[in-house]
Amino acid sequence: MRPTRKRPEAERGMLYLEALPAGAPQTSPPLLSPPHYLPPTHPSKMVFPGACYCLWVLVPQKEEFEHEVPEDLGPLQFVKLRKHHSLVDDAWFCDRITVRGPGAYEEAAFPCYRWVQGDGVLCLPEATARLAGNNALDVFQRHREEELKERRQIYRWATWKEGLPLTIAAGCEDDLPANMRFHEEKRLDFEWTLKAGALEMVLKRVYTLLSSWTSLEDFDLIFWGQKSPLAEKVHQRWRDDELFGYQFLNGANPMLLRRCISLPSRLVLPSGMEELQAQLERELQNGSLFEADFILLDGIPANMIRGEKQYLAAPLVMLKMDPSGKLLPMVIQIQPPSPISPTPPLFLPSDPPLAWLLAKTWVRNSDFQLHQLQYHLLNTHLLAEVIAVATMRCLPGLHPIFKLLMPHIRYTMEINTRARTQLISDGGIFDKAVSTGGGGHVHLLRRALAQLTYRSLCPLDDLADRRLLGTPGALYACDALRLWEITARYVEGIVHLFYHGDDVVKGDPELQAWCREITEVGLCQAQERGFPVSFQSQNQLCHFLTMCVFTCTAQHGAINQGQVPLGHHKEKYFSDSKAKSVLNQFQTDLENLEREITARNEQLDLPYEYLKPSHIENSVTI
Repeated sequence: MRPTRKRPEAERGMLYLEALPAGAPQTSPPLLSPPHYLPPTHPSKMVFPGACYCLWVLVPQKEEFEHEVPEDLGPLQFVKLRKHHSLVDDAWFCDRITVRGPGAYEEAAFPCYRWVQGDGVLCLPEATARLAGNNALDVFQRHREEELKERRQIYRWATWKEGLPLTIAAGCEDDLPANMRFHEEKRLDFEWTLKAGALEMVLKRVYTLLSSWTSLEDFDLIFWGQKSPLAEKVHQRWRDDELFGYQFLNGANPMLLRRCISLPSRLVLPSGMEELQAQLERELQNGSLFEADFILLDGIPANMIRGEKQYLAAPLVMLKMDPSGKLLPMVIQIQPPSPISPTPPLFLPSDPPLAWLLAKTWVRNSDFQLHQLQYHLLNTHLLAEVIAVATMRCLPGLHPIFKLLMPHIRYTMEINTRARTQLISDGGIFDKAVSTGGGGHVHLLRRALAQLTYRSLCPLDDLADRRLLGTPGALYACDALRLWEITARYVEGIVHLFYHGDDVVKGDPELQAWCREITEVGLCQAQERGFPVSFQSQNQLCHFLTMCVFTCTAQHGAINQGQVPLGHHKEKYFSDSKAKSVLNQFQTDLENLEREITARNEQLDLPYEYLKPSHIENSVTI
């Protein structure tokens, strides 16, 4: 346990502990000692002679209490935890409680990972994962029902904008349930990063005010601060067609490119471009013609920033893959045909260098809009929040799927709430600085949600639909498929420990309610886009859970770099040795993939590191 802040040295926190053995009513009197007094800043060890049971509490380092009881309690089912209300009602965060009995009794774990505050009592069941039962008299069944009833009052759905996924009901981060808030270390790190970034922007702004810009090289005036080797290479080669094409395969947004099976209907070639037509047809026949179509941006209202109207393009880029595996642009159309411009202008690599560079710059601007709003915000952040809220409302702490998912939804509610109040809010950063701000971003998100299918979130299906499987140089595709495979093996290992057949899956009411809550409620009737409303088999459940974990980890990492390595869970929800073995194998598989990617990258001029497991965070937290 740790206090939220340092307290006066004279003040002492009072913690009540009660252990309930099998068969004991949950209203029985305390069985483990009178209250233990925990020093606020200098942990000490308290020993009661004649020890028979031992209790560990993290305060913030392990505290050990020993107390003699008159009889053998046998296996413990619950531990109750309450903090005495003192003059200053500081909350304490409890990671877990571990109880060791006499003789050959195994150590019993009681995961908590919650705040202990006020006069409320936390009733912590023993950590063994259990599915719901039919016995209304069973103490664990009563506990999970009461837990879910309470959670549904705490974790409520809200509508941020009509036509978009539902969110947690919280007007700001202070309105969130305490257990979903950033811990102090995370909060300080997050706020320091924001302040450091803001300071760098101010310094660069002041620096550039001292002189006017007269050439593209003047951009070097602001290319300083935190940089990576990859950023240095991009800085040196950002004008090159080869890098421009490479980014569609392996850049920050590898989700838009697709192989052509016909020429796009919006590509209208004016007379005099017969040679280009022939080149496109030839690449199409060879299976080496690709497209990136930003049509989703067509008609989105542009922002007004400081009284100046902004502009949005909806480009189409046609690319070819040459025999060496380089993806190169062939033609760019900035806007689709319209009654005003039935044959919009086309830009070619043979155009004057600055005209061609300007066309590519408009493409990168449009890519930023879709990358941030569709593929980053909607497809990872908002989806992860739906999964998180549904998990808290439908799966009790004893449920194995709750234990599986919790490390992957940590902090997601707070980071998303901060985004809705600071980034995409009225008057937020998007309104102040981005061309889709001022309401255009909401229109774009609604369009993107209509295209969000279940298949698009599963790499093998998505890459097959975009006809990119086996594409040379597609490093995102290669690494994403490997990570999906490793994640699927981990998920299957956990699921098969608790669901011994399809009938068990179909008969789990909590699991089925969770599925419906995600598809029908959080994602607003997404069954029309292929999302399941029930699970009928182990395979179907495993596939959906793999999508959930992959979305909250690898997919988010591919488009937004994280901080805490994937698979290294700070929380220990599972106590079963077989479940721990499955997690250990998951970590081993990730370590092996890390070595494979590192070895491969050493042979590449532009290493692809976005999906190195050490670069992927366990959840959507930034």
